[in-house]
Amino acid sequence: MGSSSPEKSRPSLFWPLAALVIPAVSLLAKIHVTGREKLPRDGAFVLAPNHYSEFDPLIVAVAVWRLGRAPRFMAKDSLFRVPVLGWLLRKTGMIPVARTSSASAAKQTMRQSKELVEHGRGVIVYPEGTLTRDPELWPMRGKSGAVRLALAGDIPLIPMAQWGTQEIMGRYQKKLSIWPPRKPVQVIIGDPVDLSDLKGRGSEQAVLNEATTRLMNAITVLLEELRDAKAPAERWNPATHGQKETGRLEP
Repeated sequence: MGSSSPEKSRPSLFWPLAALVIPAVSLLAKIHVTGREKLPRDGAFVLAPNHYSEFDPLIVAVAVWRLGRAPRFMAKDSLFRVPVLGWLLRKTGMIPVARTSSASAAKQTMRQSKELVEHGRGVIVYPEGTLTRDPELWPMRGKSGAVRLALAGDIPLIPMAQWGTQEIMGRYQKKLSIWPPRKPVQVIIGDPVDLSDLKGRGSEQAVLNEATTRLMNAITVLLEELRDAKAPAERWNPATHGQKETGRLEP
């Protein structure tokens, strides 16, 4: 991948945060990244990882920072109104997301995508929107937030998978497993999802569905490689499996 991008080499609030977070995470996880050259050194990108542990955002953030990019996530707009936390989110360039009507959501996505391109920033979006409900921790049905951003600004949509974080904090658990220390966590970054045939059609629901399917397929293939196992033929769908979807807000 080469040297770090200008956004990491310039002083920013990420520096003191990294000084605090990376040593703490390194005590718990030994992170190994495959496909590091596939994360762009500069320019906008949408990075889409699998999600099965409340701890895995820290794994993803540390991996992205070590690869030379600033890890920015989407966050509920209500968090931006919390004293101190809101200031921190704004200063680090996190992206606020609000529940809106379809028309307002489309405008919100266009604005966010434009800002990513203008500032050459990347954003990490969990396409499942919350922790997977799949009993074996395979990726479940995806939502359209990540592909909407990518299609709106013709931004590279990059799949990512990580495995091993469940040994540090399992799904729905609140306590960390600190012994033995430095559990191995494997991270793999894939080639950008090909959306070239869908360009300019991001407002069509059928196109969003197709793009989301391609993304979730790409993430699943990466996770299969890490786990050396085959995912179920049918992806877990909370709507049809009788489970209520809750958790992170997804545009």
